[in-house]
Amino acid sequence: MKYEPLAFDIPELDGISTESIEDHIGLYQGYVKHVNLIRDKINAYSNDPDNNSYAISEMQRRLGFEFGGMRNHEYYFSQLEGGHKELPDSPLKDKIDEQWGSFETWLNRFHTIALTRGIGWAMLYHDPHTDQLVQTWVDEQHLGQLPDLDLVLALDMWEHSYMRDYRAPDKGKYVDAFFRNLNWEVVSGRMV
Repeated sequence: MKYEPLAFDIPELDGISTESIEDHIGLYQGYVKHVNLIRDKINAYSNDPDNNSYAISEMQRRLGFEFGGMRNHEYYFSQLEGGHKELPDSPLKDKIDEQWGSFETWLNRFHTIALTRGIGWAMLYHDPHTDQLVQTWVDEQHLGQLPDLDLVLALDMWEHSYMRDYRAPDKGKYVDAFFRNLNWEVVSGRMV
């Protein structure tokens, strides 16, 4: 079964240009294409595993990167659909207040994670085993993903997400724009 790129209904955003979103969605579509291509090649090369073991291993390694890029972007873009909506009274809001004392304290800490030097993602997860929120940095698309936790919020911090609109030293302005446009109803719906 092939993966198909999702379509996103993203309105005009404040501080993130339509051109930036269109280019970014094109990149996401490339991840979907490469996930399918790698899976097809692994299947084809598996007919002769003795002669293709190195190629299969490398494609298997690359699959994690491409799949992470595909799925992370699906979380990212879906959070921008429907325009900005405030964080509703919800289990997510209650948990943020419980763990960090206030939304503003949580947001400041998340903003600091987002400004980590390098390429990657600032992520907020829910640990269903302990009913805690966990936030972290994920390198590239896949290194550092926290297993068996539910992804709640994904902020793309690769240069492609902001360089059309902001210079690298100004990427904090992109983070601010992201939160001005975030549909918190979508985000809070990920944690029930």
